[in-house]
Amino acid sequence: MFSHKRLLATMLISLTLFLSACSGATPPQGAASGNAGNVQASAEQKSPDASPQAEAASGTRIIKTIKGDIEIPNQAQRVVVDLYLGSFIALDVKPVGTPQKNLENPYYKAELAGVENIGEYESISLEKILELQPDLIVTGNEMAYESFSKIAPTVLVPFGNLKTVHEEIEFFGQVLGKEQEAEAWLANFDKQIAQAREQVAQHVPAEATFSLMEDWGKTVGVFGDNFGRGGQAVYHALDRKLPPKHAAKVMKEQSLEISMEILEEYAGDYIIFTSETHTLEDLKVDTIWGTLDAVKNDRVYIWHGDKSWYFDPIATSAQLEELTAWLVK
Repeated sequence: MFSHKRLLATMLISLTLFLSACSGATPPQGAASGNAGNVQASAEQKSPDASPQAEAASGTRIIKTIKGDIEIPNQAQRVVVDLYLGSFIALDVKPVGTPQKNLENPYYKAELAGVENIGEYESISLEKILELQPDLIVTGNEMAYESFSKIAPTVLVPFGNLKTVHEEIEFFGQVLGKEQEAEAWLANFDKQIAQAREQVAQHVPAEATFSLMEDWGKTVGVFGDNFGRGGQAVYHALDRKLPPKHAAKVMKEQSLEISMEILEEYAGDYIIFTSETHTLEDLKVDTIWGTLDAVKNDRVYIWHGDKSWYFDPIATSAQLEELTAWLVK
């Protein structure tokens, strides 16, 4: 199982390096920095703006993207998608190909029967994509755009440009011509949010703070609202807050590595902790973890990366349900 500390950053950076090499392009500067923010485009992602004339004339639409106007099918039938698979499944669009890590997503793995593996994130197969003959490619990797766009119309949405579940579902509803389905999905999601907030409010004080952390061996990862680890569920759906001292920094960086010596400064009243090996009992006997109020009072939720790393809309909905059940238990 792929278990690098910064899974998402490595996914994007490795894909960048591989595809740049395949296309003969110069490798991106700063690609080894380990921060997914390095591949974000500076331009804001805009909602697709369809041209009715193109739609009526040829069965295609022109949409405005950060790479300019792109002509795409009205109803794409053979889609390859790397980063945003969950939105496609939510809108009942099964792609023909996606990376292996997506195929392992526990939140909708059963719905991916027949979807082809286009390789690991660090070694995407352009030959496999060509073989699948896609009529649309959707990618989160800006440096992969030129390689992909030579195969099929490609919509680029750099990681981080869509910051919430609502933004993501609405955007891809427009890209896929599934606006009504997107509206219905979000209506159900909003009902789930309202119910979860009401339930949690009966058990957790409104002023209680929450931290998202991950075991990185001798250091600890701390995460914001848009880097997996339950961020969308905790900070958006449940509308909970980080400890105030470093809240702005965490939200800006989204992923921070901190030393054990300053762990207490980042620890909230509740901690959502990703670890492959540690249990709550392990934390209680640890000389540093054991001093935290969240650990002393059993307010730590421990889960594995195969569930916490994912941040798509379907994963967020499932994580919201799981974390709500824990908080009201």
